[in-house]
Amino acid sequence: MNQNMKSLFTLQQVIRDFFREQDFMDVMTPPVVSNPGMETHIHPFGLYQVHGDKKLNRFLHTSPEFHMKNLLAEGFEKIFTLTYCFRDEPASENHRSQFVMLEWYRTRASYEAIMDDCEGLLDYTVQKLELAGIEVKGEMKTPMVRKTVQEIFKEFLDLDILEHLEVESLRTWIEENGEGIPLPKEELSFDDLFFLIFLNKIEPELKKYPKLLLYEWPYQLAALSKISEKDSRVCERFEIYLEGLELCNCFHELCDLSEQKKRFEAQAKEKKELYGYNLPEAKLLYQSLEKGLDSPSGIALGVERLLKGLTGMEDPFFISSDN
Repeated sequence: MNQNMKSLFTLQQVIRDFFREQDFMDVMTPPVVSNPGMETHIHPFGLYQVHGDKKLNRFLHTSPEFHMKNLLAEGFEKIFTLTYCFRDEPASENHRSQFVMLEWYRTRASYEAIMDDCEGLLDYTVQKLELAGIEVKGEMKTPMVRKTVQEIFKEFLDLDILEHLEVESLRTWIEENGEGIPLPKEELSFDDLFFLIFLNKIEPELKKYPKLLLYEWPYQLAALSKISEKDSRVCERFEIYLEGLELCNCFHELCDLSEQKKRFEAQAKEKKELYGYNLPEAKLLYQSLEKGLDSPSGIALGVERLLKGLTGMEDPFFISSDN
């Protein structure tokens, strides 16, 4: 028996057990969709007729998010799904074109409730994997550390990122303090400048923390999350890192249709400028927002990444796929 496959399938069963014990409903969403997701730098696979080479204007989803939100609009309250997602990006140590994603949502819930879910899920999987004879790294048995993005930038760079939320200010900081950061001459967005710093200076240091939850990201990185009512400089979003490996991304979901359309229009414009293509309008999500979402929070988590983070398995990303 292939032990890597056994470990992955055991983990998937443990995940299902955890959510069913928490009274979540296990749901399915279609992988073939009219809009695969609107993120600027995530690219979908389009579908063609094999016998006629005709473009179908359908895609493999990059996330089940839009259909999950459609279920929320239909009245479902606590739901999760385990499904393959598909993204047109080169295979690497931590990426591949198809991968297993866990996604779950709670209605009438803050993103702090999802933080608690994550800690509970990690503790549960550690316990159950060990009972199944799968060795878990000792570091994964330590408590989760929670820090704001502002705190982590101050810790590693002595930079208060919330004092540099304008493009010119952040670019100037990189020019004056960012030794080793490859800063192009062309104009960049705040997102680009932020991640130049984060990927080159912050992320390599995150290995210091076995289990780290980073929350309150700058408002420009809100994506589909709400802006904080306590501090408009940040959004209600968090990510978790296992020894520096990004595991998941959570939003207290934006439910304002007008604001969501504005964000998607900006993302579509940037995608067209950078990559030369457009995607269809996100009609299903818009319909869900028109019908009404009851203040949900939700998260997407990479299952193979979770397996790698917990066990140190060298290459779990290809154990269930040949590409």
